[in-house]
Amino acid sequence: MMFLVRTVMYFFLLILFLLSLSAIYTAWRVQQISERFEPDGSIAEIDGVDLHYHFTPGRDPDPERPVLVFLHGASGNSYDTRLAFEGAFSGRYPLLFIDRPGLGFSERSFARDSSLEGQARLVGGLLKHLEIERAIVVGHSYGAAVTAVLGLIEPDRVAGLAFIAPVSHPWPGGVDLYYRIAALPVVGPLFTRTVTLPLAERLAPAAILRVFAPGEAPEGYAEAINLPLLFRPRSFRANSADIAFLKEDVTRHSASYHELDQPAVIITGTDDTVVWPSIHSEGLLRDLPNAELVVLSNGGHMPHHTHKSDVVEALEKLVDRIESTSRKEGDRGKVASKIAS
Repeated sequence: MMFLVRTVMYFFLLILFLLSLSAIYTAWRVQQISERFEPDGSIAEIDGVDLHYHFTPGRDPDPERPVLVFLHGASGNSYDTRLAFEGAFSGRYPLLFIDRPGLGFSERSFARDSSLEGQARLVGGLLKHLEIERAIVVGHSYGAAVTAVLGLIEPDRVAGLAFIAPVSHPWPGGVDLYYRIAALPVVGPLFTRTVTLPLAERLAPAAILRVFAPGEAPEGYAEAINLPLLFRPRSFRANSADIAFLKEDVTRHSASYHELDQPAVIITGTDDTVVWPSIHSEGLLRDLPNAELVVLSNGGHMPHHTHKSDVVEALEKLVDRIESTSRKEGDRGKVASKIAS
């Protein structure tokens, strides 16, 4: 009996020792990451939260020109969407790339902003702060779910919607256990300050291969998007909360998608194994009254990188649809004004 007690005690002491080492390593790596990566965009305080973003004005000074607003997916930041789209659209349109709350260099109020609506309201507040009256919002994966809610709460400001490899509807099953653990109160902060960083660093290469399959990531992708920012405990916990609460959120908001009458495009790959196109993309096509679907052969979950030219072309067509509609409405307004006079 004493031998068993001693064995159990030694086991728990070993676990405690390993967790202590992991906590020390995590604190050291967080310090390194903080010193290596610094914000290089602008920061605006919106409802008490600092949001980090990059804004690039277009060459055309026309105030009616829509701004392309990009919202990245889970486990990422705005450097992912900048890498994909800035070169293609710079100078042609005003561009806004946002670090979603809690990720990249943006902050969040954990209790308030760990929801689609909380994040959509902060993004909407940033658009108002920047005096952006006409936006075409482009969301990837989790960012697509935020895009849909933003379109619902800011219908006059959001002129168009683009969904890339979207998650938008409830799906069978749940999410990985470690996301649910990291999102818990008390346990979550302890978990992310000890276990997650050393594991995430080692599992990241395999995760990148998975999300890009059957394509390949751009060379130097992890470095280009400042991926280590995700491994910091507060960012990892924020990302985990996004994913842990997502199914409940989309279940609630998807009932209102029929109200999204803005022109929209849905872009999905035939081989996306991260989200189910048959549930999300086809669900959006069914629910949105003014949407078009673009299906990319051999496309995985990152088509904005692996099928960039196809995605850019689809976005350009969406912009043309919106501007054509705007011109027609303007012409009708002029005719009505002449008749009235």
